[in-house]
Amino acid sequence: MGDPEFSENIGSERLPDVSQVGFGAPLRWLAGGWADFRTATAPCLIYGLGLTLISAAIVGGVLFSGHANWVMILTGGFFFIAPMLAMGLYEAGRQLEFGVKPKLSQMLLVKTASAGNLAVLGLALFLVYLLWTRAASVVYGLSTFRTHDTVREFVVFAFTDPEGLNMTIWGTLIGGAIAFIAFCFVVVSAPMLLDRKSDIFIATATSFRAVFKNFGPLLFWAFLIVALTLFGIATACIGLIVIFPVLGLASWRAYREMVPGRPLSS
Repeated sequence: MGDPEFSENIGSERLPDVSQVGFGAPLRWLAGGWADFRTATAPCLIYGLGLTLISAAIVGGVLFSGHANWVMILTGGFFFIAPMLAMGLYEAGRQLEFGVKPKLSQMLLVKTASAGNLAVLGLALFLVYLLWTRAASVVYGLSTFRTHDTVREFVVFAFTDPEGLNMTIWGTLIGGAIAFIAFCFVVVSAPMLLDRKSDIFIATATSFRAVFKNFGPLLFWAFLIVALTLFGIATACIGLIVIFPVLGLASWRAYREMVPGRPLSS
């Protein structure tokens, strides 16, 4: 028979406790993220601006190349890499928890407790993103034999043409399922690898446990992240200058509430 404590131990390291939160917790995390943003406005604003400029440059390059359908693929893929891009914001949240105002240099040059494991997590998310893009390409290819050179043509096809509506429905269902699996992997693990001396297996196991124990609240949290990010993108990415930092800081608070315990000293 197996070890009865195996579910609570991996190797010699014990899985941390996971707290249960209420359905309104995501709104509390957002409010806290906004408060943290106001406390450290300058470095967080610069961080958000840098991300926005990079995003706008990538989208502009895709549009210039004449492959408008890839704009939607890249937009969806943004949610896969966003947790890794937010590492500097997790560091800002950690510093604020110690009562220290974060510096931009600390946010850009994050010293993680598990740099190697963080790289493994990034690779895993990248592979999931590749799966997501392949699935999106297959759904698009099976839906039409035409190409759409502009965003307007693609949007009109996706939401008015019967074939396009079928593509949108199936693409949303398949892409949403893949994205939620990625969310389960990373919602706790990314900030946890910054905060604790944990390996990737402990971090991802804790992340999945947090989702299973708080499925309703975290499904709501995932919806808020998607809705706010899409709103930021819809403003020609300008809204991301503020929205992304607030979501990053709020994500740190989400982690700290679901996985209680003191973080590593700064």
